[in-house]
Amino acid sequence: MIFSKEYVGYLARQTVKGLEAAKVIRTDKPARLIEKVQEGLIDELSLEDRINDEVRVILGAFQDDMVKTGASYPEMFKKVKNELARKYKAVL
Repeated sequence: MIFSKEYVGYLARQTVKGLEAAKVIRTDKPARLIEKVQEGLIDELSLEDRINDEVRVILGAFQDDMVKTGASYPEMFKKVKNELARKYKAVL
């Protein structure tokens, strides 16, 4: 993830604060709402990390074939990552 968890917590607090100030939302439990927003942000921001891990597993399974055919690992990484991003409908 490109952001620290502390910064994501700050973003969650600011988001909830801004939505409350604009009267878009109303809550009796702001701490719980902030926690849920933070969980959602972390989940979305760590999606690329999870995709990268999956790409490494896939390419690891085909490593011998890639060596035999002379395929470039960085090029294959990009191609597989793009395919997985499309599959998960992720914007990276």
